[in-house]
Amino acid sequence: MTKFNTRFAPSPNGYLHLGHAFSALVSKKLAEESSGKFFLRIEDIDTGRCNKNFERNIYEDLAWLGIKYQKNVKRQSDHFNNYEIYIKKLRDLNLIYPCWATRSEIKREIKKKLNNLSAWPIDPDGQYIYPGIYKNISKAKRSNLMLSGLDFSWRIDINKALNYAEEKFGKNISFNEMGLEPIGKRILDSSLFGDFIIGRKEIPTSYHLSVTVDDAEQDINLVTRGLDLYPATSIHRLLQIIFNFPETSWYHHNLLREENGIKLSKTNNSTSLKSLRERGLPKNKIFSMIEENQPFPIGN
Repeated sequence: MTKFNTRFAPSPNGYLHLGHAFSALVSKKLAEESSGKFFLRIEDIDTGRCNKNFERNIYEDLAWLGIKYQKNVKRQSDHFNNYEIYIKKLRDLNLIYPCWATRSEIKREIKKKLNNLSAWPIDPDGQYIYPGIYKNISKAKRSNLMLSGLDFSWRIDINKALNYAEEKFGKNISFNEMGLEPIGKRILDSSLFGDFIIGRKEIPTSYHLSVTVDDAEQDINLVTRGLDLYPATSIHRLLQIIFNFPETSWYHHNLLREENGIKLSKTNNSTSLKSLRERGLPKNKIFSMIEENQPFPIGN
C-alpha cells in the first residue's frame, strides 16, 4: 500500500472555520490510514494580509481539535530566496516575461479589442485572461521599463511552457485525481488561466509556484484540498514537469457551505473555530457539525 504524505496549508489572513477543520481532518486521515506523514504548512507569502495573530490561532485551533502534525512546520515567507531560484530557472528557459500592466490597463486593453468586458474570458480566480499587453514588446522597450524601477510581475508564457512540458512528457499531459469521480487520469487544461502571474518584483513567487515547490521539497505525494482549487491542478502539474519534480496525486474534496449554499470562507465571515472554541463548544460537537454537512469521503 502506498504511504501518503499529505499536508494542511492554511494562510494566516483570517481565522480558520469549519471548512478548514474538515480539510485538515481529511488530509490527516488519509496520511494516517496509509501510515504516511501529515504536515502543517503556513502559506504566508501575502505579507500584506497575513499576520502573526492569525498564525498563532491556527496552532491553537489545531491543538484544540487534537490534530497533530510533523514537527517541522514550514512557513513560506522564510523561503523567498528559494522561490527566487525557480523564477530564475523559468527565466533561463525563456518561459516567463515581465509585465507592468495594472488591472485598469488590462481593462482598457480589453475594451479596445472588444469594447465589451463581459465577452472577454475570465480565469477560475475571476480575473480577466491577460490580453498580452507587454508580451511581445521590443527588447529595447523591455530594458527601459526594467531600468525604470516600476513594479512588475512575471507572467508565464503558457504556450511556450506547455510546448516545453510536452517535449519532456509527451502529448496529453495528465494528472491523477483520487478524490473526485471518475477516479484516475485526467488531461490538463492549461489554457484556463492564460499567461498567469508566477511571481512579482517584490515577492518572487506566487501561490502556484510556492505550493508546487514546497510539495516537492516536503515529499508530499498526495495533495489534498478543496474542490475550489481543482482548476489550479493543471498549472501545478505543468510546473512539476518543467522543474523535473516527482508527480503527485491529488485528492479534491467537496466544500462545506452556508445554509444559503455559499461556501464557507474567511471573506464571508463564516463562523470561526476560534469563536466556537471561546463559546465553550465541545470539540466532538465540531466533528458532528462537520460530518452533518459533509460526510468523510474516506471510510469510517
